[in-house]
Amino acid sequence: MMTVQQKLAILADAAKYDASCASSGSKRAGNGKGIGHSDGTGICHSYTPDGRCVSLLKILLTNYCTYDCVFCVNRVSSDIPRARFTPAEVVDLTLDFYRRNYIEGLFLSSGIIQSPDYTMEQVIEIARSLREDHAFGGYIHLKAIPGASSSLIERAGTFADRLSANIELPTQQDLVQLAPEKKVEVIEGTMNQITERKAEIDEDRRRHRSTPRFAPAGQSTQMVVGATSTSDRQILSTASHLYSSYKLRRIYFSSFSPFPLGDARLPQSAPPLVREHRLYQADWLMRYYGYSASELTSDQEPNLSLQKDPKLTWAEAHPEFFPVDVNAASREALLRVPGIGYRNVSRILRIRRYHRLSLDDLRKLNVRVKLAERYLIAADHLPTVSQPFIVEAPKPVQAVQLDLFASASAFSGQL
Repeated sequence: MMTVQQKLAILADAAKYDASCASSGSKRAGNGKGIGHSDGTGICHSYTPDGRCVSLLKILLTNYCTYDCVFCVNRVSSDIPRARFTPAEVVDLTLDFYRRNYIEGLFLSSGIIQSPDYTMEQVIEIARSLREDHAFGGYIHLKAIPGASSSLIERAGTFADRLSANIELPTQQDLVQLAPEKKVEVIEGTMNQITERKAEIDEDRRRHRSTPRFAPAGQSTQMVVGATSTSDRQILSTASHLYSSYKLRRIYFSSFSPFPLGDARLPQSAPPLVREHRLYQADWLMRYYGYSASELTSDQEPNLSLQKDPKLTWAEAHPEFFPVDVNAASREALLRVPGIGYRNVSRILRIRRYHRLSLDDLRKLNVRVKLAERYLIAADHLPTVSQPFIVEAPKPVQAVQLDLFASASAFSGQL
């Protein structure tokens, strides 16, 4: 029989492929009867070398799975070591790690065992026990299993700070190719259940503050990038649809990672990590800068440039939009100037009420003046015609996953 440490080594490693584990947006105060609280600013104090947050105990309940998704290392046909926690073991691990100040919350996902409802019941029992039996006030992020009943999704949201149902791949055609047992309408159906229930609870809370909260940090999802030939244009279109339809807090893009003995239908090498980075930049432009998905790529160029960020690419393709006068232009226009960020646009709008801004003023705001000056007019500056801004191709970066829990023997005492 496996020890808890052996299970932890397997199931923490199996969870590393799920990137949607940020924790901002939820504030849960301690009640003096148990342990822990969560801060509205998020849990972001510890990172892996490739930038991923590891301040949550990030594990699978089990890596057994009845599905045979080609891109997933935990698929039923995969020849890998298997393990399964009991709900009590996950509860004990979470509390033990929290007391030792290793973590500030729990990120719990699972392979599908028996059925979506059965798996969801097991996941919920862990969150229920933490909240009700141990008065745990830390952050909890649960995976909502697509296809689970609406009553279970509702129950999960009463215990979790955030829920997420992974879309997995950007199109139904991709799912048919690599995950035939999953369907977009089922996954989006679960997202819709979360959206509608959260809207109902939020409305009730506006009238009665005593109404229990439902997933206060909202919901997120994850999309695997590079497992199929789907273009960035389609990926961003799918992302835009999900944001507008289900009010997602975040969409996480996870580069496909080849694994030993992978299916022949999968690419033999991982996509460049900079592609994932460009998708995150484009996602940010869509969420905060007013760009539409269709503006960032075209039918002629369906993929984002790996050499230039999408904001600069758009600016170079639309010279008729520039130059923009920083002392007169609207917020929407200023947001499109390369080198000026979201916060600095707000600062510019405040400052220009009192005096006209010069390039030196912009430098004091830490605007990237060397880049921005070709696209703007300031009190002491008119742009001149110049050569296109050259950006060197980024050097390849090797991602390293931090094995936070592999050395269980380093912990003092018995887990």
